[in-house]
Amino acid sequence: MMSIMTVLRLGDHGDLPAILGMFDEAVEWLTGLGRQAQWGSVPWSGVPDRVQGVRSTLDSGDLWIAEVDGEVAGALVLGEQPPPYAPAATEPELYVRLLLTSRRLRGRGIGTALLEHARGQASRRRIGLLRVDCWAGGDGRLVRYYVDAGFRPTERFDRDGWPGQVLEQRLV
Repeated sequence: MMSIMTVLRLGDHGDLPAILGMFDEAVEWLTGLGRQAQWGSVPWSGVPDRVQGVRSTLDSGDLWIAEVDGEVAGALVLGEQPPPYAPAATEPELYVRLLLTSRRLRGRGIGTALLEHARGQASRRRIGLLRVDCWAGGDGRLVRYYVDAGFRPTERFDRDGWPGQVLEQRLV
């Protein structure tokens, strides 16, 4: 089997259409699994408030893009502050504000590569705490993904009926 090379680069607002496309893929995939409770069933790009939310997230930190064979395959936004709905940390942290991968390229280690890049960024900045949050509803599969990636669940939160879980990973 041929190995897949994932290339990471800094992103910018020109990547917005590709990122919205990955959100749309995810909504379609989740809907196909009967998991509309996470993000609904309407394409992300068709909801102006969600599009604006993605733009705001891109402005909230450093955007990194994963490419496979020149195609956008994933996105990572890192910030040194959590989003407003997440409980604050009591020490410096690097927060994964967005981690999104293409459903078409699922299973190729893109999310793993982006999380490893986040760990490396934290290390370079001499930050010992990496945090992320995710949807905590349904069967808990997404929380388990992060636990399997080395994170530990901490605080739970509710964002207007959307159950969330903050997870952390100590790096030093």
